[in-house]
Amino acid sequence: MMQLRVLLFAGVRASVGADYVDISLDDHSTASQVIAAIASKCPDVAELIQISRLAVDGSYVAADQVICQPDGDVALIPPVSGG
Repeated sequence: MMQLRVLLFAGVRASVGADYVDISLDDHSTASQVIAAIASKCPDVAELIQISRLAVDGSYVAADQVICQPDGDVALIPPVSGG
């Protein structure tokens, strides 16, 4: 098992009311499994979380990429809109 702190931004952070969420995952979980765990922990914004992307150390990762216990930042980045 690994413990992971995921930073939250924008509408997800505002809805959850926190800057981060801590989750427990099996070792070698994928980015999509990380996102699913966050959505499960924050069901009020699960729909927004499920269309968000995961970034590790400032770079987006693919849904099937394995997330090992990183030394750096893991962040959930929701979609952005604007003009």
